[in-house]
Amino acid sequence: MAEPTAADPAALRTSPLAHLAERMRAATVTGARGVALTEWQFLTMVNVRVDVASEAADRVEKALGTALPTECGTTTGSGPHTVVWLGPDEWLVLSQAEVTAVVTELREALTTAPGSVVDVSANRTTLELSGPAARKVLEKGCPLDLHPRSFGPGRAVSTTVGPVPVLLWQTDDTPTYRLFPRSSFADYLTRWLIDAMGEYGGPEIP
Repeated sequence: MAEPTAADPAALRTSPLAHLAERMRAATVTGARGVALTEWQFLTMVNVRVDVASEAADRVEKALGTALPTECGTTTGSGPHTVVWLGPDEWLVLSQAEVTAVVTELREALTTAPGSVVDVSANRTTLELSGPAARKVLEKGCPLDLHPRSFGPGRAVSTTVGPVPVLLWQTDDTPTYRLFPRSSFADYLTRWLIDAMGEYGGPEIP
């Protein structure tokens, strides 16, 4: 008889919003005032700190296949990776690649230079809010000016939605937004968004 094998640790993970998946699906609104909320589970997130003017930063950029963004609110991307500016020497790498491979490659690029590469994937989860009414939903509780003249695709900043701190990234003109709350706040934020979406399922009040 074959010896039992240890379970794959990745298979044991539970998303912080798995229990709200059906409620998110049920809250979807279609049509001209449509809006939908979904969770992207287990997205790879890696925090990178390095001197942007250093040779180590050049190696990190080569590993990612894209330049590190150098201005607040900006992002860059290539292939499975998107890099979000967090500070003058700090970035968040969002990736659809396997986390161990991303961390290993970036640590090899950093080598012994001052800086750090840290897997922070479990620190946050990813919510995607999309549809014609998505901006109006966010405007109920986000202090940013989200009008297209000020905030559009490729923009990503730290802000709040309701009382919850998030990293907010607009990915396209639909509009589609991805919100990155701390895992411990994800339940509250999701319920807040579902409630804010509710009015768009009914007729528009003149």
